[in-house]
Amino acid sequence: MTFREGVQINPGRERGGRGGGRRGGGIAVGGGGGLIVVLLALVFGFNPGDILGGGDTGGQGQVQEDDAFAECTDAEAANTNIDCRIIATAESLDAMWVELLPDSGGPAYVQPGLDIFVGSVSTGCGGATSATGPFYCPADQTAYFDSDFFELLETQFGANSGPLAQEYVVAHEFGHHIENQLGLLNRAQQDPQGPESGAVRIELMADCLAGIWAKNATTVPDPETGTPFLEPLTEQDINDALSAAAAVGDDRIQSSQGGEVNPEGFTHGTSEQRQRWFMIGFDQGSVDACNTFETDNL
Repeated sequence: MTFREGVQINPGRERGGRGGGRRGGGIAVGGGGGLIVVLLALVFGFNPGDILGGGDTGGQGQVQEDDAFAECTDAEAANTNIDCRIIATAESLDAMWVELLPDSGGPAYVQPGLDIFVGSVSTGCGGATSATGPFYCPADQTAYFDSDFFELLETQFGANSGPLAQEYVVAHEFGHHIENQLGLLNRAQQDPQGPESGAVRIELMADCLAGIWAKNATTVPDPETGTPFLEPLTEQDINDALSAAAAVGDDRIQSSQGGEVNPEGFTHGTSEQRQRWFMIGFDQGSVDACNTFETDNL
């Protein structure tokens, strides 16, 4: 999936720079299970640095310069630069949710913060490092991304490397922000583990909300130019997104670690569930259809 010629991007949409390093260093990779634990830590509001053994890492990174994303101004930049693609995807999500969320009976959409970092970052949920992977922190309502994660997603988790695989990850984290606005996100904390737990339902709902974005992104216009953000989807685009969703299924991660699949340890859902809920969002395009708390069929 590519951004259409004529789309304009505002590099100021990225409001980070809180302790992140400039691009160029390698990523410190934890295990897939460790990644899941840290993501849960961030949702629940305790310090993921304690899990990683690093405490508050906010002061360890090199501060980003103000013009770090100055080149992120148009579709060409979004189609060739991963950081610019993250920003462009965030803007397309903003343009969709500002209309769709209230139209679906939800509150007025409030833009989440967007922070692209390298190395380490200080957040409202505590310190985090590149090993954390992308995450959403409800305490400061910000989605955090180290774009080196997308290489990890391909090499360690076996996902396809296409643009929609990367954009799906951004849309998924914004999905957690929508859940937060709807008052649902805390259900992951209340019921944190198991095949039908609140945590699994939260993750599958975010996959479904990402599917809604994929359905609408080719028609939602850039507010500045009126040009739809994205070119029409191809079958390969859909396969790339589904590959990314499957790559971080609980069953696949548990198997990759050499152990037996244990549903009682699930926090994110199986690969099949994550693909299926993405497609529910894509096919039905309805927030109500994505409400995993209203179904017994996960």
